[in-house]
Amino acid sequence: MTEKRLRVGLVVNPIAGMGGKVALKGTDGVVEEAIRRGARPIAPDVARLFLNELSNYEENERIEFLTGPDGLGEDIIREFEFPHEVIMHREIGYREVLGVKIPDTSGDDTKELVRRMLGAVDIIVFAGGDGTARDVHSVADKKVPILGVPTGVKMFSGVFAASPEDAARLVVEFLKGNAELVERDVMDLDENAFRHDEVKPKHYGKALTPYAELLLQGAKEPTKTDEAEDADSMIRALAEELEDGVYFLGAGSTVKKLKDLLGINGTLLGVDVVEIKDGKARLLVKDAAEKDLLKFVDRNPKIVVTVIGGLGFLFGRGNQQFSAEVLRHIPKENIIVVATPSKLRNGIVRVYTGDKEVDEKLRGYMKVRVSPWMERMVKVV
Repeated sequence: MTEKRLRVGLVVNPIAGMGGKVALKGTDGVVEEAIRRGARPIAPDVARLFLNELSNYEENERIEFLTGPDGLGEDIIREFEFPHEVIMHREIGYREVLGVKIPDTSGDDTKELVRRMLGAVDIIVFAGGDGTARDVHSVADKKVPILGVPTGVKMFSGVFAASPEDAARLVVEFLKGNAELVERDVMDLDENAFRHDEVKPKHYGKALTPYAELLLQGAKEPTKTDEAEDADSMIRALAEELEDGVYFLGAGSTVKKLKDLLGINGTLLGVDVVEIKDGKARLLVKDAAEKDLLKFVDRNPKIVVTVIGGLGFLFGRGNQQFSAEVLRHIPKENIIVVATPSKLRNGIVRVYTGDKEVDEKLRGYMKVRVSPWMERMVKVV
């Protein structure tokens, strides 16, 4: 009997995720500013991680690809031995910004590629963020399953694998018939509002996505209303316990309560650097980028972060300022995690920095403050 083969559509958004480390909270419409702040393309490298992992499975000989030209997939797939065809839907131009060469592509390219893949592939895998997920879903709808390789900044949709490596394993499980198809939410935020500390999420529909336990992330969820009062009490208790020193205060409404209690004008969705001296807090850097955090790593800083509800991520979603380079300098015991119980209902939290050594340092078990008087040991994967 002939073994089943899998035809995969691969779409890469070459600028996805460039705004993360430089505190732009997205890349749509601000790629030039991201480059001015020191950003470099990361999507090609993440796509390579996915393909490299996929090539390690013996099932890789039964997988072939249909992809876009140049930076939309062709450049990367040619580095591997997968059989592939390229959809030459148009000539791709390039432009250079401060020495960084980027392809002149847009969401229209993603939509056109997906349109041409319909009926020709078994699944569409895309490397990008929520904006790319929207573009893919707007054409694919439920005609073909889609799967996101996490490359963007926000990634609040439920169609993303937890990591590029998990995306590869999900494709293999889908080929073997071990991954069921489920409906997952496609969501996105208004990035301009997001950059001004306004969360304006919008639901764009449901997509079919292969699912296997622990390999697919959830979708972003708000803090439950009945837990808000408990969160306030927890943060008040934490504020009274903080010792003098430098702190990197992360994103999210839970940590924003701490910033407000400390009397600093911190951001809701960014990372702020704060110094506490003689019990008084002073804002050193507001909405810090990776390079700002690196300036303080020799002062033995502590990090205060929360878990992103629904996604279950501690690092790697919406706070890429906490890069592998930053976290390499922070002892695990200097990371203070606060979270309401509903954010821990799966019993695990995730980290993904793209650096195996740093991720391994963070994995295992970590204390999470869940009330004014209680901590839980939670598994980090």
